[in-house]
This record gives sequence, C-alpha cells and structure tokens, in this order.
Amino acid sequence: MDICKNSLTHEHKEMNIVIVGHVDHGKSTVIGRLLADTGTLPEGKLDAIRELCRRTSKPFEYAFLLDALKDERAQGITIDVARSFFKTEKRKYIIIDAPGHIEFLKNMITGASRAEAALLVIDAHEGIKENSRRHGYMLSMLGIKQVAVLINKLDLIHESEREGVYKSITAEYGAFLQQIELKPSCFIPISAAKGYNIAEKTGNMSWYTGPTVLEALDNFTEVLPLNDLPFRMWVQDTYKFTAQNDRRRIVAGTVSSGKLTVGDEIIFLPSGKKTFVKSIETFNEAPKNAVGTGYATGFCMTEQIYAKRGELISIIGQNSPLTGNRFKASVFWLGKEPLTPDKSYKIKIGSAQVGCCLEAVTGVLNAATLEGIEQSFVERHEVAQCVFRLDRPLAFDLAGQFEETVRFVLIDGYEIAGGGIITDLADDTDLGKNLVRRDIKWLKSSISREERECYYKQKAQLVVLTGKTQTDKKSIAIDLEKKLLESGKIAYYLGIGNLLYGVDADIKSEDSLNTPEERQEHIRRLGEVANIMLDAGNILIVTASELGSGELDTLRQIITTDHILTVWVGPAVNRIRDFDLSLDDGDTDVAGELFKAITETPE
Repeated sequence: MDICKNSLTHEHKEMNIVIVGHVDHGKSTVIGRLLADTGTLPEGKLDAIRELCRRTSKPFEYAFLLDALKDERAQGITIDVARSFFKTEKRKYIIIDAPGHIEFLKNMITGASRAEAALLVIDAHEGIKENSRRHGYMLSMLGIKQVAVLINKLDLIHESEREGVYKSITAEYGAFLQQIELKPSCFIPISAAKGYNIAEKTGNMSWYTGPTVLEALDNFTEVLPLNDLPFRMWVQDTYKFTAQNDRRRIVAGTVSSGKLTVGDEIIFLPSGKKTFVKSIETFNEAPKNAVGTGYATGFCMTEQIYAKRGELISIIGQNSPLTGNRFKASVFWLGKEPLTPDKSYKIKIGSAQVGCCLEAVTGVLNAATLEGIEQSFVERHEVAQCVFRLDRPLAFDLAGQFEETVRFVLIDGYEIAGGGIITDLADDTDLGKNLVRRDIKWLKSSISREERECYYKQKAQLVVLTGKTQTDKKSIAIDLEKKLLESGKIAYYLGIGNLLYGVDADIKSEDSLNTPEERQEHIRRLGEVANIMLDAGNILIVTASELGSGELDTLRQIITTDHILTVWVGPAVNRIRDFDLSLDDGDTDVAGELFKAITETPE
C-alpha cells in the first residue's frame, strides 16, 4: 500500500491540490518545505523569515512562509484557505491549504471543492484524530479520489520505532478509508520540519521504498480538461435592448464546461426551450465564433425566447443534464440548528436558487467514527444521505460528472448552513431522463405558445381542482369553463374519467382501486396531455380526487410552463400549504372566485 501508482499524464498547465489534516499536524510546514525545496520562493524570502525569527527570538518554522494573516501567526492555526504556487519539472501546482480546526470546516470544504487531488497530513506523534477521519470523509464526499497520506513528524519518533508507528497508522487509517471507498495512492513517512522524504529520500528510513511527496504529486493524473466535457452554462441574466431599434436579446453567463460555438443547437433546462446560437457577443473585443470553459460571455439566439436566471444550458446531441424537483444527496450540515423536515430552506446550485425542504433522512453518519445513527434530522457536523423536495424543478448532473452542476449549498435564513452533492434522482422511475429526451425530440409548431397567447389574449395555464372524493369538483369545473368561454377565453374541462377510460384504458384496473404504480402512471399521462394542451395556448381545467404533494410535483415537473394553479376544494386539511388556493365548496360562488384568480393573472 506504500507504493504510489505510476500514471502517464499529458502536458497540462497546472493542477489544483488541497492539503488537509487536523490542526497542528503540519500542513503549513509541508507547504513551506515544498516551496523551499522546489526553489519557488522569491529571492531572499527564506533569509528574511529566518532573520525575523532571530529578531523576535522565535524558533524558525517553514510554516511562517505561508502566514498571510496576523492572527494566524498569533494563534498558530490556519483560519482561511490560502493558496500557494510551486512547480516541478513535470508541471505547475496550485496548493490550497485548508483549515484543520473543526470550526473552520466550512472553509475546508470550500477549498477542497476546487481540487483535483489531495495531500492528507497525520501527525505520527499525536496519531489519528477525529478531524483526520472527518477530512477523509469530506474528500470522499466531494469526489476527490486521488489522495496521498503524509505521516508527518517522524523526526519526533525514535529511529527504532518509526517503521512500527508508520505501519500502525497506515493499517488503521487505511482500513477507515476503505470503509468510505477511498483508496489512497500511497502513505508517505515524512518530517516536513527536517525535509525527510519531501523532495529527496532522507531520514534513515531505508525500510520505506515508496515515492517522495514531490514524486507522489507528479504521479497524480490530471482530470479531463473542462473544454473536452459536454457544454454547461448557467443563465445569469437576460438583457433586452430597445434603443436605436436594437432588438437583441442577450443571454449572459459563464461557461462551466465545454465549448459554445455559433450555430450550436442548445436547450434550456428545466424549461425545455430550444434554439440556435446566432452570435457570441463581446465587449471591447474582436468578434468571437466560439468560447470555452471559464469565459464570461453572452450570446444571441435565432429565436427570441425568454430564458430565466437559473436555467442550465446544454448543447443538443451532447450528454444532457437531468431535471427534477426531488433528488438524493450526500449532505454535510454546518448549521447552528439541526436540519429538519418541518422547516423551509433555500438551495443554491450554480445561479439557480429555489426553496426546498428535507423530505427524508435515509441515513446519518458520524463523519469521524462512521457510526450510523437512526434519526429524522441532521445535527451540526454530521453527514447524512437525504432526499430533498424543491419548490420547482431544476436541472443538475450527478456526482462524479461535473462540479458546478452537482455541488450545492443549503441556506437557512441568510446563512450558508450546509453543502452537498447530488447523487441520484429520488424517483424510482426515469421521469427526469424521459423528459429531457422528450424536450429534445419535441417538434415545435411554427407558431409559438407565446404567439398563441397573444392572439388568444390569455395566458395558457392548467387549473387543477382536487379535494376529497365526495366533494363536487365537477360542477365547479363545468361552471368555470362556461364563465371563461363567455368572457372570450379558450378553455376546456378535462374530467379525469375521460383520461382513465381513454388514454389510460390499457392500464386501468377493472375495479375502482388503482395500485400506486398505476396511479403514478395516470398522473404522468395527465401531465403529458396537459402539456400539449397548454402548448396550444389553452386554459385547461382538470378535476381529480385527493392529489398529494408528490403528484402535484410530478405535474409541475412535466409541464414546461410555470402557469399551474392548484386548488383544494372543500374544508381545510393539513396539506393546504401544498396548494396555491383553498376554497370551501360551501361558498356561494367558487367558480366565480376561480374565474377572478385566472383572469386577473397578468398576461
């Protein structure tokens, strides 16, 4: 286990490395030694620090080379993420020094999220600490698979005992990492203070035959260049110009991965709107035909569609993101109050930010001991496998694919209280994947929904009336349909029975009861029929008994417009918060109230 794997790498400009470990285990000293031993320090820097230590009667430490904050030097701990630069004959490195103290785990996660590989430092004299395990778990959770473990401060161990201490820590920590499916490339015995096994094999440790730290770094493999990945770009904003007859609508954002070229056919998710890139817009630059990863840009479209902030753009024909409003995730919670199902939070992925709630906790883990805990909430510094439900669908990728479309933060009030990665769709079906395929294959009419709405002088929308089985929803829907038609609107009432014994006849059970699977498919087909009716510019009224919040979420996910009005008809129940309106069927004119709600909606 102490031999790093050799790997061939292509020419690469630089690599991001994060260094983590418990406080005072020597991370900053390791970096200082790497800077000194690779000749990366500015001329005279080392001598200046030595002279400062002499004048202040302090023993010289290589960690002083990194101290950028005064209170760090005073307290002897790293409190923020510091970046350092050095190079070997093979490539350049950006090494990120992440905090080791438990109170600064949020900063550690921020630093590690930018890394391609990691060095994890353990003090041989002090041994494996809780944060050593916790940091290992964080690396695993963030998808960092290339890790070298440095067993530091072996100069404090008697020569005759060094090999035994090294093997003991290697066995114990290696077993821990195996539990979290993180296989380190090597365990290296070092002394950062003395320079043992940093750049050269030293320290009278002939029993160790593996690489030095610098060799281990050079053996890491660069990730696939982001320009070679499928295209991803979050919509930051849309700008529309009117002066001097300028009719451009420019979609602005920063390219997260891949390349965008004039002529590419793109899709906005989760809305499913498609168009072509007409031009790439620049400011005080020569015109561009293509832009790549990291470029802040704007572009015009051949079709002037409206794209909202938070939509995710991909190129049709490339690997597409998923869409959904329920997903599974690994979460690390940092909030002062526990993460609980009875509270609303905000989730931020890229430029998208929506309300969400914790639907279920499927497992809680003590990140230090890996002990499982059965509970329905997540305490501070705990790692959990969770299911989240969003207020509306979003687009995203799954862990192991991308970075900016997989990782998210959770906001409690006005503070970032947690973070995590999306691991899977929460639904057992492939609804999200099917919707992406549907939207890509959708054959658009030459007349857009927006043009139909303008011609019909109405906003296409779905009105869902639900309530207890005995509630007379049908009479209200018929009355509402008539009121809308008499006012000049184009409306249609679709009773659920019309669907069940027509479109759904192949799956309708002989008796009146449906299995959960059948009911789920009924809802899916209702959503698809409604989506077609709304694309035609209609106001569609639907009645169905006792729709649950999950079924309403399915409809919202399937229908490619935000104009869905959900109404509970009848006495109030605990689930009223899942609906836009609640109307008691004992009122004299329920249809009239609905008519006002629909016709007063801005068009």
